[in-house]
Order: sequence, then C-alpha cells, then structure tokens
Amino acid sequence: MKRFIEGQDRGQGSLLPEHLDDYVDEENPVRVVDIFVDELDLARLGFGRVQPAKTGRPAYHPTVLIKLYIYGYLNRIQSSRRLEREAQRNVELMWLTRRLSPDYKTIANFRKDNGKAIRNVCRQFVVVCQQLDLFSDAVVAIDGSKFKAVNSSDRNFTDAKLKRRMQEIEANIGRYLAELDTADRQEPGAAQSKSVRLNDKIAALKSQLGALKQIEARLEETGETQIFLSDPDSRSMMTRGSGMVGYNVQTAVDAKHHLIVEHEVTNNGSDRDQLSGMAGKARTAIGTPTMTAIADRGYFKGEEILACREAGITALVPNTKTSNAKADGLFNKADFIYDRDKNEYRCPAGQSLIYRFTTIENGMTNRRYWSSNCKGCALKDRCTPSQNRRVTRWEHQDVLDEMQARLDENPDVMRIRRSSAEHPYGTIKARMGATHFLTKGLERVKTEMSLHVLAYNFRRLLALLGMADMIKAIRAYARILRRYATVWDAMLLALSKRSTAIFASLRGATARFSIGLGYFAGALNP
Repeated sequence: MKRFIEGQDRGQGSLLPEHLDDYVDEENPVRVVDIFVDELDLARLGFGRVQPAKTGRPAYHPTVLIKLYIYGYLNRIQSSRRLEREAQRNVELMWLTRRLSPDYKTIANFRKDNGKAIRNVCRQFVVVCQQLDLFSDAVVAIDGSKFKAVNSSDRNFTDAKLKRRMQEIEANIGRYLAELDTADRQEPGAAQSKSVRLNDKIAALKSQLGALKQIEARLEETGETQIFLSDPDSRSMMTRGSGMVGYNVQTAVDAKHHLIVEHEVTNNGSDRDQLSGMAGKARTAIGTPTMTAIADRGYFKGEEILACREAGITALVPNTKTSNAKADGLFNKADFIYDRDKNEYRCPAGQSLIYRFTTIENGMTNRRYWSSNCKGCALKDRCTPSQNRRVTRWEHQDVLDEMQARLDENPDVMRIRRSSAEHPYGTIKARMGATHFLTKGLERVKTEMSLHVLAYNFRRLLALLGMADMIKAIRAYARILRRYATVWDAMLLALSKRSTAIFASLRGATARFSIGLGYFAGALNP
C-alpha cells in the first residue's frame, strides 16, 4: 500500500499551525462576497441593528448574516437549518463569517425582519452593473414565469372544488352506512369488528365535511374566489395546460449581457397587465431616457403598449391571434387595408367598409366599419357567415401598427427575447430545486426571490469580468458612493442649520404676535 498518496495523522500536532486564510485561495468567489458586503452602507440600505444596543445580549452584526445568505444562495443552500450546519463545517463560511455560526432561528429571523433592506442590496448590485456601462444598449427582454409556493393543490379551495369534495364525502358516507347495515346481518363476532372500523371511517368523513363547511363559510364572508390554507397570498395559476399554486415572477433581462435588470413577484397569474410597469422599472434601473422592451404575445394589450409609448419606451410585442377566421378558411383582419385619408377599410373584393359609429368597450374607444354591398359579393362565403363583415378599429390603432412594422423589419427580435429572458429562469429554477420557494407570504417570497436574483447576477458578472476586475469595480463604486455620501451629509447639515435659523425666527415672530394679541385683548377689556 506504499504507492498511494497518504494523508496526515489526525493526532499529529503542528508547530506552526496554518491560518484559515490559507484554505481560501485568491480566486475563490467568497472573497468577492466579502468585499461586496463590506463596502455596503447597511444603515442607508435599511438594515436594523447596525448600531449595537447599549443593554442586553450582544447580537450578530448584519454584515455577518447578509454574507451568510449571499454565500448560501450562490451555492444552493437556501434553508436556514442547512446554513447553520454549513457555518459549523464549511471552511469557506468559517473564513467568511470569521468562525461565527449563528443558529437557524437567528438566520431565519434576519431574512424575515430585513426583507426590504435585502431587496435594496439586490438593487444596489444592479446599480454597480449600470455604473460599469453594461446596459449601454438599453434593450431588455421582459418575461414571466410561475414558481411553486409552499401550498399544495389539496390545500387550495374554490367554490366548485368545495362542492365537489363535499358531494364525494357524502357519497362515501352513504356507501359506508349501507355496508354497516349489511354488517349488522352477519355473525356477531365479525359484525362487531367491521362495525367499529366503518364507524371510525364515517366519523372521520363527517369531521372532514365539517371542516369543508367552515372553509365554505370563510369563502362567503371574504368574497374571495379561492382560499389557501398554507400560504394565503399564493394563487392557483395556469401553466401550459395545468394548474399550479404559486407566484408569477416578472423579470426584465438585459439583452446583451443577460443580467436581470429588474424583477417583481406578483400573485396575478396573467402577464397582460405587467408590460408598462416592468418596462418603467427597468428603464429607471438602467438610467436611460429611452429603452426598447421586448416581450412575447402574452403581454399584448393595447393600453399597456400605449402606456409604454407615452413613457418613451419602445415596445415590441407580437399580436395575439384571437380570431379563428384563418383556420376556418375565412379572411382575417389583416386582409382588410385601412385608408387613413378616407377613414375606411378596403376589403379583398375591392369594396369600401365605411365608418358607421363609435363605441366604448372595456374602457377602449372603438370605431366600427362595414359595407352595404356584402350581400351580393362573390367572396362572401370566404369572408363572413353574417349579413355584413364588420371591422373594429381602436382609436390608438396607429401605435399598434407602428409596432408591427418594427417587428416586420426585425425578424430576429423574438429569438433575442428567448435567448435573453428564458435562460435566467431555467438557471434559477434549477438552483432552487423542485420545491421552489421556501417561505410563505408575498413579502417574504419577494425577499427570497431577490436573493436568487442577486446570486444569479453575481455569478453572471463574475463570468463577464473575472475575479480581479469585479473586485476593482466594486471598490471603485464604493469610493464613489462614499464621496457622494459625504457631500450629501454636508448638504443636509447645511440645510438643517439654515432651517433651524428659519424656525427660530418663526418662533420669535409667533411669540411677538401672541404678545401683541394679548395687549389688544387687554385694551378691549380694561
């Protein structure tokens, strides 16, 4: 056995013990985590207990716990209990936390109590990327994905599901009662044991029926359409033909470097109302007056596209195919050409569909067009089974037409969207595992998602810049922040001194007015 590499004797002492720093090489990403957190102004970001309390047991500094969480999410260790164990045995974490090992309750409470501050850390990292001019193209891909919540479908109830389950339970109770009658006619020994077993089942079913009736009463009181027993903020959402209880996570991803510029967690399962809000937040994060936002057809909504246009954002969203005319062998709306000068449509048969009236539907002002010559048209069988073919035009249809023209000129836009927006979701879900979110409640889920986004962006920037350049960038940004913070504090101090003088003069004027008012009252009442 002399030809194998042999380890050291566990009982062998060492005259010059190795430093803990020797076990963490210079290219280890944990060093970037250490520098990034040390350069943060945790008090300005909103973390509590940055200054120690004068009494009581000493607490862990927020720096230690935020380092612990960032390292955990970078290495697929999201659970507070697993983080507690890793802090006791992981050499990298020992180096990062200086051999501190908080218990799991302390770790979990830190995430719960500092949710807004943790989300601010995620935004701070995006600002670092913005200062590095990584978003110069100002093109983002917006997409949404459903993430599982800590609530199984069995603990999600709707009115229809409640009625169906109560009917099933009542049917089972009836079946067991019939079996109980049959057991009574059997021999006494076998009948008694079977009766006891059936009575236990009937009692359990009646208990379930009572619990379902209580849930039904809660639904009627609240007026909600769904009720969730584990995570009240989660919602049942459709995903590729099947239902899932979870949250809808929206992201805006930079099309050039695939960094997540902005993200949001919502319990609204539809993407249709998310475009303008996400695009506006992404533009603020990038820091540019104009921006191009690319999204799939699930985001197509006229009002949202118009809102982007009014905000100076160029939206590129394919139109939804809601009409079955083409599938039925009929002409669709694209076959009717609009004449702006005459304000009318030209049909495939060459007839004019003239303006008839204006109507308001779902808050949208629409104009209706049709021709009076449809009845005798030779192409009527390929156009409409109705008496007239009617075309509806939204008052801001020009905005949608211009967007469609841009899409026709750039056929690769949707390929760019897929390669930009869908990759981060796949990466994050793979790192989260099958359970996805571990926390309950919308606010806590937002905090957990921010940690996942921060970890993704951290690794992405590390791959783009490398260890040395990333450390230089973080330190340079920290120096800029400290310089601005010093200037800002000086301005606030000057303003506070000036406002103090103003308030003092106002107090003096008020006092003089009160004295004068007293003299005036004394003159009236001698």
